[in-house]
Amino acid sequence: MTPAYQDHAIHVVGIELRTGNAQAFQTIPLHWQRFFQEKVTTAVEGKMSDDVYAVYTHFQNAGINNHGIYSLVIGLAVDPGAELPLPAGFSRAVVPASYRVVFPVEANRPENVGEAWKKIWEYSDFPKTYIADYERYRSSDGTIDISIGVSSPISAP
Repeated sequence: MTPAYQDHAIHVVGIELRTGNAQAFQTIPLHWQRFFQEKVTTAVEGKMSDDVYAVYTHFQNAGINNHGIYSLVIGLAVDPGAELPLPAGFSRAVVPASYRVVFPVEANRPENVGEAWKKIWEYSDFPKTYIADYERYRSSDGTIDISIGVSSPISAP
């Protein structure tokens, strides 16, 4: 894990799923299937790159924990200043500027993301915000990172 500061908000446009941890391992893979079937990457206007973001936000217990339901928006980052209409059935998620802890996942191995999340939620030694966490899949080199919002800077291990 690597401490970081994200100095700008990230605006992601994509498709939204309301789910919770109890059903996540059943519902999230189906949501990814929908993402690819509906060719979301070609439907997003004003995208800043081809990197794909999976943003976990709108937590039922925002600021407290990730129990209950939350939204997962899978899509692409767009220019925050652009006033583009959302395609039908699409949503916008905003990841605010914040302190973060970034966990790498083996490049080009999206099948390892679920296990990485399990390990992340075992960490209790940093103050998670439960506002907006995300996975980033870089199109340029296959790098995958999971970025967790934290309420204050932490030291590298």
